[in-house]
Amino acid sequence: MALVLGIDTSCDDTGIGLVRGSEVVANVVASQTSLHNRFGGVVPEQASREHLNVMDAVLDKALAQATATLDDVDAVAATYGPGLVGALLVGLTYGRALAWSRGLPFLPIHHLEGHIASTLASGEVQPPFLCLIASGGHTSLFDVPTWGTYREVGATRDDAAGEAFDKVARLLGLPYPGGPALSHLAEGGSPEAFDLPRPLRNQRGFDFSFSGLKTAIVTLLQQTSDADPADVAASFEEAVTDSLVTTTRRAAEATGRERLVVAGGVAANRRLRARFQNERFKVYVPPLELTTDNGAMIALAAQLRLDLGTTSDWTVDAQPYLPLASTSDPSAPPERDRLQPVGNISTQNPKGL
Repeated sequence: MALVLGIDTSCDDTGIGLVRGSEVVANVVASQTSLHNRFGGVVPEQASREHLNVMDAVLDKALAQATATLDDVDAVAATYGPGLVGALLVGLTYGRALAWSRGLPFLPIHHLEGHIASTLASGEVQPPFLCLIASGGHTSLFDVPTWGTYREVGATRDDAAGEAFDKVARLLGLPYPGGPALSHLAEGGSPEAFDLPRPLRNQRGFDFSFSGLKTAIVTLLQQTSDADPADVAASFEEAVTDSLVTTTRRAAEATGRERLVVAGGVAANRRLRARFQNERFKVYVPPLELTTDNGAMIALAAQLRLDLGTTSDWTVDAQPYLPLASTSDPSAPPERDRLQPVGNISTQNPKGL
């Protein structure tokens, strides 16, 4: 069975993973949290330079973890978008050069397809299913009727869920990255302490919005100076969770899907996982180490594409803004008509994503 190497440098984590089929045999991630902590967020130029600094060491560690050498690798894949353009270029160029130097197939992979493919590691779920991707940079709902076919049925109109967690954490004086710190603080608070809004509650579609919640927290802190930070955190976490679960439930009813995949860093949130487990549909969450950005999920997506007949593409460039959909014109934006197919991802032309 082929050994596929995947690289992800879409933001500030340097991830390299190796998979055989749906088995993850290595998954190494070098975090840059300590580097960006003093800035309260990711500095793109610093992130790119750090990817360059650690890439060789991460590769060596991944190969050692898999008890393999480069001679054992059968294909190489790397994220080409969306993400920070400089960071993307580091991983994309590294992966392409590695594949070319060893005469291996090279597959450019869409970051969100990696998140969807991460569920392959569980070996339990097969399409059709609905997939919620909730992370620091993305909050989207995809209908997946078959592998390689993705219909976006909803997306955030402003902040991503994880981004909102980080911003509110900063308002509460919590350290970066704020999401885990806020969730930890929320464990000691009451989710009913403050009645926060649920944006887009009465919409007909399946979009999300979280910037208004941030504004509500700003107003709350200004007007209630003695508010217990734990109660604020818990109330905010409940509002985000309620929004994600309620909208996803309506989308599942509209599409008729009985299976749901929850991927992305926010999938690690215990409150969100508990709420979804109480729903009527079957919920699948990838292993926690595959919910955040990592190279193994890119390798899983590449294995999926190889199974679908994808060939190498050496011409693709880094694309910081990149919808997960194909159109007749690869340079055109996708249709935004919810619950209408925007087209299958081509298995012959990854550049047509």
